[in-house]
Amino acid sequence: MSGSERARELRRRRHRTKKVPKLLAKAEKGSPAEKSAIADKLRRLTPGAEVIIAAHGLEE
Repeated sequence: MSGSERARELRRRRHRTKKVPKLLAKAEKGSPAEKSAIADKLRRLTPGAEVIIAAHGLEE
């Protein structure tokens, strides 16, 4: 049997909590091409990606 949906949801949330700050730190130092790639990764990672991308100016 697979785990409960709640357990999977919590695991995804914990993963996002660790991953998003790391990606944003890389984006600060990155070139415009790297910022675009990081924005794509954020879109795949989290449903609230557009808010994060706009707040940090990753794509104009």
